Amino acid sequence: MNDFDFNNLGDLKAEEKRLHDEYKAKLAEIKKVQKEKEAVGQVFTKGLLPIYVLHILKSGPTNGNEISTKVSERTNGLWTPSTGGIYPLLKKLEKEGLVIGEWDDPKKKFQKFYSLTPLGEKEFDNRKNLLKHKIEESLRVFQIVYKDLYL
Repeated sequence: MNDFDFNNLGDLKAEEKRLHDEYKAKLAEIKKVQKEKEAVGQVFTKGLLPIYVLHILKSGPTNGNEISTKVSERTNGLWTPSTGGIYPLLKKLEKEGLVIGEWDDPKKKFQKFYSLTPLGEKEFDNRKNLLKHKIEESLRVFQIVYKDLYL
């Protein structure tokens, strides 16, 4: 005998509806948490990643995988952007004329190394100056929110 004792079809239907409603509520909660995580990730991906990629390329040519590794190393593993986000960004920067990509071996096309163009260096300096105030402001906001929530 099982743990359920349903005397009639109505009880069974009511339990089925309760379980379905519980499932839908939990699923909605999971989706909400996932959206919040994605929103936080977008701040980094859309806001900081482009300038940080330019910053990394300023030190010399490298590929997308190495860019991801360098970001991870420099942030002590707190932020490791996926190459699935880095390579489309590199293509976009290449179309804008800010970086140039060259294959390590043009025949095999195994690895593409990216480097800043003169326009890319100029744009990096412009973006860096424009974002400085916004990043400082964001840090102050995070400190206030952190203090309010946790201290």
